[in-house]
Amino acid sequence: MSAVLDDRSAPALQEFTRAWLADHLPAGWMEAVDAGDSAMVASLRGAMSYDDWCIALGEAGLATPTWPAEYGAGLSLAPGEAKAVNDVLARYQVPRPYNIIGIGMGGPTLLAWGTEEMKHQLLKPLACNQEIWCQLFSEPGAGSDVAGLATRAVRDGDEWVVNGQKVWTTVAHISRWGMLLCRTDPDVPKHGGLSYFVVDMHQPGVEVRPLVQITGDAEFNEVFFNDARVRHDWMLGREGDGWKVAITTLMNERVSLSGAGSIGGDAVGGSSFDRLLARTTDTSNPIVRQQLAQAYIESRLIRINNERAASKRKSGGEAGPEGSITKLMQAEFNQRLQNLAIDLEGMNGIAWEGSALSKTERVGRSPKVEEDALVAFGFLRAQANTIEGGTSDVMRNILGERVLGLPKEPDSSRELPWIDVPRSA
Repeated sequence: MSAVLDDRSAPALQEFTRAWLADHLPAGWMEAVDAGDSAMVASLRGAMSYDDWCIALGEAGLATPTWPAEYGAGLSLAPGEAKAVNDVLARYQVPRPYNIIGIGMGGPTLLAWGTEEMKHQLLKPLACNQEIWCQLFSEPGAGSDVAGLATRAVRDGDEWVVNGQKVWTTVAHISRWGMLLCRTDPDVPKHGGLSYFVVDMHQPGVEVRPLVQITGDAEFNEVFFNDARVRHDWMLGREGDGWKVAITTLMNERVSLSGAGSIGGDAVGGSSFDRLLARTTDTSNPIVRQQLAQAYIESRLIRINNERAASKRKSGGEAGPEGSITKLMQAEFNQRLQNLAIDLEGMNGIAWEGSALSKTERVGRSPKVEEDALVAFGFLRAQANTIEGGTSDVMRNILGERVLGLPKEPDSSRELPWIDVPRSA
């Protein structure tokens, strides 16, 4: 169960976290980290049960320290207080739940809009990595214009019957629950006719088809709804509130993918700056030194902007358009960083063992092959950064409108009933 903490000062929270890790991490882990023995840490990590670890971390409230402890998956800490906990977890290279979408987006949306029944049922298994979540927003005909989506939900007594298609749905193939945005009223303008549901991904009428990426993995999926049923009381907000609820999800998405609240650390997919620096041997070359210095400067600027956003949340503010700043900066920076990582490999950057790229196939490879594969994988995976979680073009529009106060782009469909908006067949 989550702890009830009387002393929430940073030193007390750090000591609480260190003491819990000392009791629950494999023997010798923390000492190996303190000694810089990465090989020992890797060996201990490989021997531990990841599933059991995530359950213990979640039940202790450490996976989601800002969530209310009453739901069995948090410590009820303010964001500024949670930083003390997260700093210790990061210091000791603690494995985190893979449930990034659930923790970064689903949980905050549930806390803002969900019923007490939903919170008590869903938050703890989410934080403990027992139930993975996905986001069902994008469609083939409504990518950047999410409000133009066509997936329909029709009321049938105490349920809604859903038909339509979603695409680019990350981890849908392993998800238990989905955040579903669909159209419940086609006769009003597009933003007003949407409703938001929590949907069971394992129920009849939900079909998931993985999409293979350039890396060889299949993180993304198509999802088809064929007369799938959703309980009315699993709607978040009221009927027609879908866009308002979706904004909560999207604002938290940009924070979680930007680095400000992400589990990924300095780089969203690929080599971090520290790993890149450790692999670089040609530091006598002035051009290489300049490239590394530029990468360092950019990484520090992103961190400073993240700290500014965190300061706002610490004072009680919700995630806002500042998340779009760091999402835009992080995505484009990470692509430049992974390009630099592959360039610094020299001839080794031209070719690599292709079969080593898939995460599944990397298991059991030699450290040298695996490290080479990680560099190549990071370079390929980073190509999606400026598309996923909102394209860089969309981020610039948000910043222009909500930060700089520029007028919105003309949109003749904004005031029309959705059913009257011209669209391709």
